[in-house]
Amino acid sequence: MNNKPNIRSFSLEELSGFFVEHNEKAFRAKQVYEWLWKKNARTFDEMTNLSKDLRAFLDQHFSIPHIQIRYFQRSTDGTIKNAVGLKDNLVVESVLIPTAKRTTACVSSQVGCALDCKFCATARLKNMRNLTPDEIVDQVVEADLQSKEYYGHPLSNIVFMGMGEPLLNYNNVMSAIEKITSDKALGMSPKRITISTSGIPKFIRKMADDNAKVGLAVSLHAAIDEVRTRIMPVNQRQGGLKMLLSALQYWYGKTKSRITFEYLVFKGINDDEKSIKALVDYCKKVPSKVNLIEYNQIDDTDIFQQAADHVIAAYQKALSDAGIIVTVRRSKGQDIDAACGQLANKFE
Repeated sequence: MNNKPNIRSFSLEELSGFFVEHNEKAFRAKQVYEWLWKKNARTFDEMTNLSKDLRAFLDQHFSIPHIQIRYFQRSTDGTIKNAVGLKDNLVVESVLIPTAKRTTACVSSQVGCALDCKFCATARLKNMRNLTPDEIVDQVVEADLQSKEYYGHPLSNIVFMGMGEPLLNYNNVMSAIEKITSDKALGMSPKRITISTSGIPKFIRKMADDNAKVGLAVSLHAAIDEVRTRIMPVNQRQGGLKMLLSALQYWYGKTKSRITFEYLVFKGINDDEKSIKALVDYCKKVPSKVNLIEYNQIDDTDIFQQAADHVIAAYQKALSDAGIIVTVRRSKGQDIDAACGQLANKFE
């Protein structure tokens, strides 16, 4: 592995300081920064507005590691899944999901996951490390290139819904979002970015305090504490649904941004009237909308099963009758294990 420091781990100010320290003009840092983040340069030789001597000097001091697409799969429905090789040879997965009018990149934030949600394939993996900001940004850049190549238009949306819990990699995720949205880098609108979390109250509050402009989605899956803790042990460790609700109310109070609840309906777990009523009551306590998600089986021994269609319809009706926006989200990419909850590095 290359031991030279990763130049993309340096801020613009740090790069300016480096150039001044080595008797170069500070404006060179802005040129290099633009090459790194706006033009996605992979080598210093690409930085053609720098002298050859300066390019060689930078190459002596820094590296520019980039992700590599190790393996590529395309579903019958058009969904693309990438096995993404990192600089230390670990692998994560990212997904590009097309619809009629847009493409959405589902990006990973950790190698593996620190949580143990019982219905998620990623949770079965060892939590290896957090992704760095450049590794996150690179997933977005590759998704944008694929969107243009296969669907004829740029990437339109980003969801942090891949491998890992993004709020447990808070600083790196926020740094990546700054690069993704900055005019000096990719320049995407923060309104097109959503962070999906299992519900970490401390960091939901921090997002609000930091004035994050992105959307917030919460993987809820049950609005009854004992049920949610059974399928998502993180619920109990983070203080339960009451603590989560308090953080979400704080988020809305600061941002005026409606929360999206992601909700899987499982046979024999949350497919009863009590669970439906609990969800409606919970949604009434904070401005929110609900995505009812089709469950994707992990393997043949999976104890979780998708609830019957009439249960989904009952959820829909109860939420709609209460004035809560609800959609049913049909999964894409199931044939290549790219759907929600299926990312598990089978390539490795």
